[in-house]
Amino acid sequence: MDSYLADRRAIDDLMTGWIRRDLAQWDAMRELFHPDGVIAITWFTGLFTDFVDASARMGESDLRTKHVITSPVVTFRGDRAVAETNAMVVAENVALKLGCLSHNRFLDRVEKRDGIWKIVDRRSIYDMGSFTFPCGIVDADTTTKYPPEYAALAYLLDKSGFPVTDAFATKGSDLEASIKHSAQLWLEDKQ
Repeated sequence: MDSYLADRRAIDDLMTGWIRRDLAQWDAMRELFHPDGVIAITWFTGLFTDFVDASARMGESDLRTKHVITSPVVTFRGDRAVAETNAMVVAENVALKLGCLSHNRFLDRVEKRDGIWKIVDRRSIYDMGSFTFPCGIVDADTTTKYPPEYAALAYLLDKSGFPVTDAFATKGSDLEASIKHSAQLWLEDKQ
């Protein structure tokens, strides 16, 4: 039981450690993932180390973000775990006088290597989103090119210079089912 609680706490700390991004603590942020870790979210897909560098560049732009993270639901299998964590992304671009709120879930593959839990793969599933203070001009044609679940976030990212070029999982989508199925296979070491 003590081992389970320690493992659970370590994974909780990884999920809530995302605050390091909001605080621009880049070195601490790098410690959340194993060196080969990858991430796929609206504006970035690739190695986590590259994501941290891109996040630092974003931090110097007019786009500001804040993440509200909950405790995850975790499924363990040996030294592997899958964590699903509710989150909210609050974003604003002060130059555009425009903001958004996006509700999402992070689906993380987490692995214990050399006694330390870290993330190896992070994906985001988008549940819903909205503009929070549309004082600026919102081009309705642009927002319709994205699913409604992340249209506001994608629009704000695009207008801030961080283009959203891929399609991402949304609540109840085939892509969400595929991501979850793949994570389950990984957890069972059947890939």
